[in-house]
Amino acid sequence: MRSVEGPKVRILFACTNNFCRSQMAEAILRHHFGDEFEVFSAGTEPISVNKHAITVLEDKGINTTGLRSKSVDEFIEMDIDEVITVCDNAKEACPFFPGAKENTHQGFVDPPELVVKGMPPEEAFSKVGDEIEDWILEHFSP
Repeated sequence: MRSVEGPKVRILFACTNNFCRSQMAEAILRHHFGDEFEVFSAGTEPISVNKHAITVLEDKGINTTGLRSKSVDEFIEMDIDEVITVCDNAKEACPFFPGAKENTHQGFVDPPELVVKGMPPEEAFSKVGDEIEDWILEHFSP
């Protein structure tokens, strides 16, 4: 789904808290393909953006200006071309988007789960950030 001419394709990344995975996906897609896509992220139960997610993005040279945690309710009436859930909980709890043309699920492990298993936070968030970026480059490249 690419926009050749006309309005940009609208993508919404959704997860439970909109505090790391969906935020990273939003910023990474905008960084690589922002000329083709209008990108948003939201959560079913939003909380503040995780500082480690911001650090990972900034370390990649990705602009984090304007990233904030948002509720899916802000987007429910918007025409969205593709809603992409990035966690299993959001896949189950995500509301129906009447304007969405496509729904995709691409789950990524929650970095705090890796931290609980003993991985340092910086490494856990970086690992997941790299996985998200790799998937975005594969999924959205022409």
